[in-house]
Amino acid sequence: MTSDLYFIYDSHCPWSYAATPVVNALSEAYPEMNIHTLHCAHFNGSDSAGQEQVDAVLKLSAVKFGREHIRYVNSPKNAIKTANLMAWMQNKQPDKMLPVLNALQKAHFIEGNPLDCKHDFTNILEQFKLSPSNKVFRDELSSDAEYILEDIGEIQEMIGTVAFPVLLLSTEDKGVFIDHSLYLGKPQAVVEAVKQELS
Repeated sequence: MTSDLYFIYDSHCPWSYAATPVVNALSEAYPEMNIHTLHCAHFNGSDSAGQEQVDAVLKLSAVKFGREHIRYVNSPKNAIKTANLMAWMQNKQPDKMLPVLNALQKAHFIEGNPLDCKHDFTNILEQFKLSPSNKVFRDELSSDAEYILEDIGEIQEMIGTVAFPVLLLSTEDKGVFIDHSLYLGKPQAVVEAVKQELS
C-alpha cells in the first residue's frame, strides 16, 4: 500500500523545527513512504517567531537552540530563499529534501545562520552536491515555490486550517491528520500511532 506524508512547514519556524524529528521518525520507520516537504514561506523578513515561542518549544520538545539563534531570536526572519531552494529540490532532487531540511534547520537554529543570502547556503550546497540556479537566491518567491503554495492552499482548504506545521498522512483509501504536538517530546512514539492508523 502506498502512503504519502505531507509536511507543511516553514524552515525558520521553531515549531516546524520541533516537528521535523517526528517526520524523521516516520521516514526511518517507513522508508517506502513518499514524503512531501512543503515550505509555506511564512517568514518573509517582516517578523520572527520570537523568544516566547522558542521557550514554549523548549518546554515541549527535545530540540536545542544555539546561542547565536537565541541572541537574534526577536530579529525578523526571512525564509524566502530557503523556500525557493526547497521548491527547486522538489523538482530536481526530491530524495534529498528531508536530509537538506534537517541540515538547514541545524544551520539556522543551532548555528545561528540566518539563511538570508546565497553565501549562507554555501556549506549545505557543497555538502549535498546541489547546484541550484541563481534565481533561487532572489528576494522574491520563485514560480516553483508559488506552485507549492498553491498545493498548500488546497491542503489547508481540505483540512480547514491555515496553521502550520501540519502533518497529513494519505493512503490509497484515507487521509489522516497527525497531531504532531503529541509527539514533540518523544518523536518515536508517532511510529506506533501511524502503524495503528495504517492497519
